Parts: sequence; structure tokens; C-alpha cells
Amino acid sequence: MAGDEEASTSDRRPRVRIQPRPDPLLIVCRCFSFLTGVVALLCVCVNVLSAVRSFRNGSDIFGGIFRCYAVVIALFVAILETEWSFLFKFWRVLEYWAGRGMLQIFLAVMTRAFPDVSGERKDLVLLLQDIASYLLMACGVTYVLSGILCIGFLKRARQHKEITREQAAKDLEELERRRGELEALLVEEGSQD
Repeated sequence: MAGDEEASTSDRRPRVRIQPRPDPLLIVCRCFSFLTGVVALLCVCVNVLSAVRSFRNGSDIFGGIFRCYAVVIALFVAILETEWSFLFKFWRVLEYWAGRGMLQIFLAVMTRAFPDVSGERKDLVLLLQDIASYLLMACGVTYVLSGILCIGFLKRARQHKEITREQAAKDLEELERRRGELEALLVEEGSQD
């Protein structure tokens, strides 16, 4: 009976929750994606302000329509940075960083288009337009260069590894919980005998 107690106590292992270390590359990619999303939202705001100003004047209807298209594309870029898998089903090329970067460069050019050559508009909207377009251009160039260097492929591989690791940790926790339940049942049956 003493041997049974020793065996049962030696089988009990401390339950330790396994915390995998966060991957530094994934952290950097998430931060960069967040930054790009914020810059895309800044482009939305700037293009909305420019569109309102174009329609209010009435003389630049085509510029206002152009800005409306820029708003739609900027919203799409911001949503794309969430990496929603539904979007990648239809636009597979945007899953790759080079394609995503090209779209961001196109949006930066659209945001910067139609500068005020007459010199009438030297205000905050023009300054924000320059800031948003150059920031998004930098993000787009970074995406294209990273895509050429296959960093996007490396990121997807590490994401898959992280998801697999998290699933394995959940499965291990479930097995430990089930093991504890079975041990409790064995102890209960042993006490009834």
C-alpha cells in the first residue's frame, strides 16, 4: 500500500502552463502592419477633406470623383492590413507583399495627385496630403523590397508554426485536464473498494 502511494505521488507532475516565446519577426510585422493601416486611414481622412473641398467649390468635380476613388482604395488598404483571410480569397496577389506594396504606392500617388500649382492652398490639408502620401509611399516601398527578399514568405511560415505551437499547447492543457479528471475517478473508485 505504501508502494502504491509512492507511485501515485511520483506520477503527479506539477501542472505548468507552457508559454511560447513571441516571435520577434511576427511582432515587427504586426507593428509595421498597424503603422501602415494607420497611414492608410490618414489617407482616407485627407482624401475625404480634399473631396469635400473639390465638391464644395464646384469647379473641380473630376478631382472630387478622383478623391472618392482614393478614399475607397485607402479603406481597402487599411482593411487589408488586418490580413482578413476573406479578402485574400478573392485577391490572392495581395497576400504577397510585393503586390500589397504596389497597391500602397498607387494609393500614395493618388493621394499626392493634383497638387495646387496656383499657390492658393497652403494650408493644413495640403500638408497632411504630403505627409500621408510620403508615409504610405515609404510603407509601400518597404513592402515591395520585403516581398522581393521573401520576408512575407518567412512571416507566413512563422505564423503557421506559431498557430501549430498554440494548438499543441491547447491540446496539452486539455490532456492534462482530462488526466486530472481520470485520476480523480481512480481515486474515487479506489476509496469505494
